[in-house]
Amino acid sequence: MDTVKLKTTGYSGTPLAKKLGIKPGFRLKLINPPEYYMDLFQNDLPADLYFDGVSAHDMVHFFTKDKKELFDLLPLLRTAITPAGAIWVSWPKKASKVPTDITEDLIRNYAIEQGLIDVKVCAVDEVWSGLKLVIPVKDRNNG
Repeated sequence: MDTVKLKTTGYSGTPLAKKLGIKPGFRLKLINPPEYYMDLFQNDLPADLYFDGVSAHDMVHFFTKDKKELFDLLPLLRTAITPAGAIWVSWPKKASKVPTDITEDLIRNYAIEQGLIDVKVCAVDEVWSGLKLVIPVKDRNNG
């Protein structure tokens, strides 16, 4: 795996890496990120991040506009994170006018069916919102 040092966003004044909870040494997986995703980080990412390795991930950031894609991938992503890991699902905000059939409630309700709970929501940028999903503490040993 390659160690990558990158850059953060000033959309809300809070650095994106802090919003997302990215920590040094994290193993990250990105799915469908917007082309400019890394530009949202402005010298804010911790050192020694690993991307798209084969081991369990500390964080997955999954961008989607499509309900079917969400329903197909979320169960697989649950098994791709460490027991204490997180899945950020990002979808286009209504105000962005990007066509989508996804809402925050849809993500939350489907996540519950998959044994995940939401613990945080944030604005990724002007287009994307994000919902942080985790395995409940009581279920983490059963992964």
